[in-house]
Amino acid sequence: MFCRSTANKWYNKSVEGKINGWKFLSCRSDPMELNSISGEIVDAAIKVHTALGPGLLESTYTACLAHELRLRSLDVRLQLPLPIQYKGVLIRVGYRIDMLVQSSVVVELKVVRTLHPVHEAQLLSYLKLSGCKLGLLINFNVAHLRDGIKRMVNNS
Repeated sequence: MFCRSTANKWYNKSVEGKINGWKFLSCRSDPMELNSISGEIVDAAIKVHTALGPGLLESTYTACLAHELRLRSLDVRLQLPLPIQYKGVLIRVGYRIDMLVQSSVVVELKVVRTLHPVHEAQLLSYLKLSGCKLGLLINFNVAHLRDGIKRMVNNS
């Protein structure tokens, strides 16, 4: 389980009625490194989309993109739980990050006709809760993947 502290860092903890055993895992924020990682993610996503085309399930694209990124020696975590902390209490509300790459870039995958503001709001919320600075919203249900990629930055 992971959550965000006021210092915008990830913490790994065991939870039994209270939060204990905090261990720091910080999101990277070096702009050059984030640009390099996001470039690799976009390139890998284009490769997956070129091979598979649009119209498949989100889970298919998730698995294939994760595989492609791991072939590039990138660390990929899938369906990462993202509880929130409210007044010292851990609240598990069911948020899950689709993909976290190199402990720094949040990737939210979609297979929808068009991206809507609610999809952008979801990614921005995940960025704020996680403390990560950069996120990619990728919609695989497009003819050309370049038309389905939205890059978002958490400035808060």
